[in-house]
Amino acid sequence: MTAGPRIRLIDSAIELVREQGVHAAGLASLLERSNSSRNSLYQHFPSGKAELIETATQVAGDRIGAVIDTITAAPPQHWFESLISWWIAALEKTEYRAGCPIAGAALAESDPDVQAAAGAVFADWHGRLETALTAAGLCAHDARSFSSFVFSAIEGAIMQARAMKSAQPMEDAQRHLTALLESYLPADGELR
Repeated sequence: MTAGPRIRLIDSAIELVREQGVHAAGLASLLERSNSSRNSLYQHFPSGKAELIETATQVAGDRIGAVIDTITAAPPQHWFESLISWWIAALEKTEYRAGCPIAGAALAESDPDVQAAAGAVFADWHGRLETALTAAGLCAHDARSFSSFVFSAIEGAIMQARAMKSAQPMEDAQRHLTALLESYLPADGELR
């Protein structure tokens, strides 16, 4: 079954923001990539491109949030290997041309609603990981701080990987995040 115009527009917006950022993802490119008409855009997103990008940011955040939930359902010592491997596969699939759509939206200074949507997604991701860390035994303060640090490290590694056309920054982030998490793990694999 072929996706309808609304989903095609959202998926196209996610990909264009991953590749070029919000401002370079022009309306003509969005319509061409999604094989949608201008009428379809305004039918599904009456406020236009900004509403589409805001929605696409939320959808992308939910999709990646589901990946985070799946990964944190496994034992903690495997979390960062799994998450970083997922990101490396995403980067390699596009030959390092496409990064994180949430980071792209976060840089949209002239679109405060889009930037706020990115901030809400990052807060959601922090909360998901914080909840998993707390459930595994880390105190709430450390879990909150560590989850924030994790996404700062991963987002920075994604940018470096794109610029360097190499998985090495991602692999370095995975190695050090895993070591840091393991410093909280006793021999039985449960967090202290």
